[in-house]
Amino acid sequence: MGRTLRKTLARLGEHNLREIEVRNTMPIKIAIAATLIAIVAFFSAYTVETGNVAVERTLGKVDHVEKGQGLNFKMPFLTNSLEFSAKEIAIDINDLTPKAADNLSLKDLDVSVFYRVPNDRVSELFVKYASAAARGADGVYMPAYGLLFREARAAIYQQVSEIDSLQLHKQRELLQNSVLEELQGRLNQTDAGDLIITRVVVRALNTDPSIEAAIRDAVEAEKRLEAKQVQVEIAKKDAEIEIERAKGIAEANKIINSSLTAEYLQHEVNTALLRFADNDGSIVVIPANMQGFEMILDSGQLRRGNE
Repeated sequence: MGRTLRKTLARLGEHNLREIEVRNTMPIKIAIAATLIAIVAFFSAYTVETGNVAVERTLGKVDHVEKGQGLNFKMPFLTNSLEFSAKEIAIDINDLTPKAADNLSLKDLDVSVFYRVPNDRVSELFVKYASAAARGADGVYMPAYGLLFREARAAIYQQVSEIDSLQLHKQRELLQNSVLEELQGRLNQTDAGDLIITRVVVRALNTDPSIEAAIRDAVEAEKRLEAKQVQVEIAKKDAEIEIERAKGIAEANKIINSSLTAEYLQHEVNTALLRFADNDGSIVVIPANMQGFEMILDSGQLRRGNE
């Protein structure tokens, strides 16, 4: 009996020990399971920033359905996601020294080219130009960046070569528009609608010192020419004024001559003689019979002079 009791008590002790062990290991198992779930969730969920899209790749195969902004899920460990910018992207091309139409090289040319890619075409461009994608400082990829950089550089050199160096500083807007059209035309040949150039900005345009001197000389010559043209216009106006003044004098003389009749002149002579007679102590010599005045008062001569 005593032996049976001891066995029973032993069995009860072992059962209690097992129960205690199970109770002690339950929190550990729960913790391990929670950790595993957290890890799986961590590698399954990801977020995409506003204006960007994500491209998923599972075991090397790219999913061509881009994932939009917000929270997204993927297969953990087997699928990785790459976030691409679908906003306007800037490409800064600096320190260019292209030759102008007159075969003179620029000292420095800095241009910024802006482009964007439609959201639903990012994955196709990623596959097509995988090596051309560039990763920004924020970790977001820029699709076909390398391709755009090379094509933009070529378009800039092409368009600068069609403008004289002396005119480039005046033709910035023309250069910007022509580079945009040239670059968009190049891209449309292979990727029409996938790569869109939104704008081109010439940030700096510095010509060679010899070109700068030529520009200054040209500006000075142009200003001298403008001054000469002003002087010519002034001389023309002065000549026109003198002509009009001469016409006025001639017209006045014509009017005066038409009014100088023989009777009027005789009247003026008589008036002058009366004034001479009023001068005390003065001597006035008058030809006999006023014959000396006939030449002056010859009405025939006066009429011919008027004609």
